Amino acid sequence: MSSVESHEEQLSQSDPSPSPNSCSSFELIDMDVGSLYEPVSPHWFYCKIIDSKETWIPFNSQDSQQLEEAYGSGKDCDRRVVPTDGGRYDVHLGERMRYAVYWDELASEVRRCTWFYKGDKDNKYVPYSESFSQVLEETYMLAVTLDEWKKKLESPNREVIMLHNPKLMVHYQPVAGSDEWGSTPTEQGRPRTVKRGVENISVDVHCGEPLQIDHLVFVVHGIGPACDLRFRSIVQCVNDFRSVSLNLLQTHFKKAQENQQIGRVEFLPVNWHSPLHSTGVDVDLQRITLPSINRLRHFTNDTILDVFFYNSPTYCQTIVDTVASELNRLYVLFLQRNPDFKGGVSIAGHSLGSLILFDILTNQKDSLGDVDSKKDLPSIFMDQGDTPTLEEDLKKLQLSEFFSVFEKEKVDKEALALCTDKDLQEMGIPLGPRKKILNYLRTRKNSMGINRPTPQSPAGANMSNIPKESEFCSSTNGTGNGEHLDVGIGQVPVKYPRLIYKPEIFFAFGSPIGMFLTVRGLKRIDPNYKFPTCKGFFNIYHPFDPVAYRIEPMVVPGVEFEPMLIPHHKGRKRMHLELREGLTRMSMDLKNNLLGSLRMAWKSFTRAPYPALQASETAEETEAEPESSSEKPSDVSTEENLVAVKQEAPPIHVGMLNGGQRIDYVLQEKPIESFNEYLFALQSHLCYWESEDTVLLVLKEIYQTQGIFLDQPLQ
Repeated sequence: MSSVESHEEQLSQSDPSPSPNSCSSFELIDMDVGSLYEPVSPHWFYCKIIDSKETWIPFNSQDSQQLEEAYGSGKDCDRRVVPTDGGRYDVHLGERMRYAVYWDELASEVRRCTWFYKGDKDNKYVPYSESFSQVLEETYMLAVTLDEWKKKLESPNREVIMLHNPKLMVHYQPVAGSDEWGSTPTEQGRPRTVKRGVENISVDVHCGEPLQIDHLVFVVHGIGPACDLRFRSIVQCVNDFRSVSLNLLQTHFKKAQENQQIGRVEFLPVNWHSPLHSTGVDVDLQRITLPSINRLRHFTNDTILDVFFYNSPTYCQTIVDTVASELNRLYVLFLQRNPDFKGGVSIAGHSLGSLILFDILTNQKDSLGDVDSKKDLPSIFMDQGDTPTLEEDLKKLQLSEFFSVFEKEKVDKEALALCTDKDLQEMGIPLGPRKKILNYLRTRKNSMGINRPTPQSPAGANMSNIPKESEFCSSTNGTGNGEHLDVGIGQVPVKYPRLIYKPEIFFAFGSPIGMFLTVRGLKRIDPNYKFPTCKGFFNIYHPFDPVAYRIEPMVVPGVEFEPMLIPHHKGRKRMHLELREGLTRMSMDLKNNLLGSLRMAWKSFTRAPYPALQASETAEETEAEPESSSEKPSDVSTEENLVAVKQEAPPIHVGMLNGGQRIDYVLQEKPIESFNEYLFALQSHLCYWESEDTVLLVLKEIYQTQGIFLDQPLQ
């Protein structure tokens, strides 16, 4: 008997049943030992590289059962392709590989697992290969049936497994450097625990996802390849977002699930960073990048420069084409894999991704016809119906003598709409007629809902010619003509592709849309404007997010009001916010009472002694008596007045961009975030992926379109 075997036997004799909390190298479990053999229940796993380490992750119970059924279906099982993870991955049984369907990802190895051993540094278990697991199972079956233990097996990798009894099974790995003439593997290495069956190892096996998909949401990322502080990709972050949504459906839509009214919402990521940086621009940037602070410069080139790329005529077109084509490709692929899908589609964007979606939605085809690019808009909007000709317009302005000049230069109404003051001056038009023509063009554009003076001008054009009327995207007639918001002021012309579907809702997370519109020269959004193909728009942001900006002040610039506060997913406000509001309310009450007392004291001190003023004083005292009669009635009346004002305050109308509903929604900061806003600024911009409050708002608005509401409305 080898030294290790004798050592193991001494251990088993001296302590046949150590406690589960023991620090011994062997982890024992309580199980009934019987002479009857029961086959092991297999479970399917896949291997994923996490932090440069192989980690074996179990399929959920539903997927594992489907894989097992396909495995035992017959001879053609090797050709079977089984969709898993809600249809986002396909498992090829013959190859034992798992492939992503909607995005690019390294294929993962798949195993039908029955036997496991504990890994090197962590407590996670590693499955044996299927062939060696079968050998182990056969050996275990003979040992149980014949009641003959102390079995020793050696794997092809010179790993030794000792089956002492059903409670004690250990594994030895060969030490690197030992040769075939040296010591045997059993004499070296630390023994590790061996387990039979997935039910005996510490691993979470989820039940699976509902098969029914009620709604589809595409999620577009912002700048850079990483989407959170852990430098995870958009795929990983959207996986978290999806997991949070599944948990919230079970807790906040429990009645609808029990009544089988709902299934789940599918979230699919859209990646545009990789196609952009595969154009060769990274190589060009590397040639001109300074060698100092290399990591910081690489981070800048890979992340922050995406904002400048979007303002470039060449790369902006690449980004827009990539996002739109991915949105269409994913939609077609999803319908092919889910032919029974009858739900709607929404889109969501984080940071710069929300701006990209905003521009795409703004330039979709509307009811006026085939509008798919900015340069098509002037002719379509200005040449409709019985519009007068250029000659008639000049005659109306008493400038008919200049028609021959325009005719010689081959300038029609569309070309004239694009002309600047400098262009008219070069054609020989005097100052007075130039001003008349430009003023007429501005007035006509405003009446037609177009506020784009020179969309085709190059980046270096003189922007001082932009008329002041372009500050407003106004609509006077409320028709389709006035419902187009142009966001191209000061921006390079880009041809926007069309989506093959109409999104129902557009969700923006931590969005700089308001800032970009303002920088482009747009100071107001017409309250009657709405997206041509999308009904809803929600601007969701954290109060400390340094990248986020509001939208509603651009629609209603003359009114100051707070954004909508997103309720906490557990109900009510966070405790520190309620405490802060209570203290603020109390200080306001004290301030009002103090001011009232000072006001009355001042009036009594400055009372005039002349008889001629006595009548007016009496009238003032009579009016002031209800306030100064006593402090308590004053408090009550003040509270009643405040309540009356709140009840009588009309609801804020922020236009039709979100169908008449509010647009800006702010999250509640956590208590720890309130201590230092600057410390949590970056984290606040990346917090949306795991925010239950954000996900719950998305689910609530999506299911409201289907007439399904939360079990208990949040306050």
